[in-house]
Amino acid sequence: MAENHASTSSIARWWRQVLFVPLLHSKWLTAEAKARLTDAVTRAERGHRGEVFLIVENHLPIQEAYRMNCRERAIDLFSEYRVWDTEENTGVLIYVNICERQLEIVADRGISAHVSPTVWNAMCEKAVSGIATQKTEESLADLLDEVGQVLRQYYHLEHDPEGNELSDTVVFLK
Repeated sequence: MAENHASTSSIARWWRQVLFVPLLHSKWLTAEAKARLTDAVTRAERGHRGEVFLIVENHLPIQEAYRMNCRERAIDLFSEYRVWDTEENTGVLIYVNICERQLEIVADRGISAHVSPTVWNAMCEKAVSGIATQKTEESLADLLDEVGQVLRQYYHLEHDPEGNELSDTVVFLK
């Protein structure tokens, strides 16, 4: 998760997206792995009023890769998938870009008022380290658990109704 929200145009970033071969890098995201991560999202949402949304994307859209970095893409997806549209503004998007080997967390204003960007940065760095050692699914499951713990800390519910404002299903953008 980057502190700097300003993007710079990058021909190198664009070329990485153009030359990226998804079949070589996203074999780990099988239907079974996706189901396990969906279950991890469901577990991360228990015991609090927050909503967690996971998006895994192979690469940035080619037509936007020159001018858009992963942080901007995550913010766009936060809006597109309406993660911001929760009753108490407690949506959290976890965005993984396989080509760029980056992970971004975008938290809505309700939770951002309580959680420092350094906490999100530390979580991202830990997960990216795990991903670098080819433990992608495990690292994401651990990250989801950590996000759930943070949300429980600020939005704890004694009785957690089954209400779910956002789908728990992992979104995979090819």
